[in-house]
Amino acid sequence: MNLKMVLFDLDGTLLPMDQEAFTKYYFGLLAKKLAPHGYQPEQLVDCIWKGTAAMVKNTGEKTNEAVFWDAFSALLGDDVRKDEPIFDDFYRTEFQGAKAACGFHPKAAEVVAHVRALGLRTALATNPIFPAIATEKRMEWAGLNKADFDFYTTYENSCHSKPNPAYYQDILDKLNLRAEECLMVGNDVKEDMVAKKLGMKVFLLTDCLINKDNADISVYPHGGFDELNAYIDSLVQEA
Repeated sequence: MNLKMVLFDLDGTLLPMDQEAFTKYYFGLLAKKLAPHGYQPEQLVDCIWKGTAAMVKNTGEKTNEAVFWDAFSALLGDDVRKDEPIFDDFYRTEFQGAKAACGFHPKAAEVVAHVRALGLRTALATNPIFPAIATEKRMEWAGLNKADFDFYTTYENSCHSKPNPAYYQDILDKLNLRAEECLMVGNDVKEDMVAKKLGMKVFLLTDCLINKDNADISVYPHGGFDELNAYIDSLVQEA
């Protein structure tokens, strides 16, 4: 195998977090931001979840951004589209407060730097249900920035979502790579390990493991950051 690129998930992988705790904190901040503009918190959260579900089901005809706003406005009326700048402002400002619901692991940035020092390409394969500004903020919380990656997925540049294998195929197509040349690193068995179906190597980072179906994780290389580094080195040595 000639390894050329390592793809990293973000939430729960490079950025330690309890997904439920983070989501609750994030939605609380967003509801507070939008309340003065006539949004009822419970209705807002419900509609965002439905918009997110629409992105997860996206079949590729539109960007996730377009799919989200189509679903969101269908529920709340077309007038909500005029509020998109308010959402953008939230991600530039108040969203920073959600960092309090996340952890930090210094080895996250170290492993990305190690991969690049080996001459390999890197991609941030985070589920593209957030705008770029929110993704870039979360990179920063993990001690990274967009210069650390050759490519990163956002709702503006993606037409599929995890766990659809087409999400990973889109990345391969954009970067002109074959699945066999890539390693996907993530903490979610269902969303991240599905990349194996395309022929990618995978590594399951278990620090913030998500395994909703109680799948047997022994079938995947797995462990913490030290084990990940050792696995990457072994793949490079095999080449």
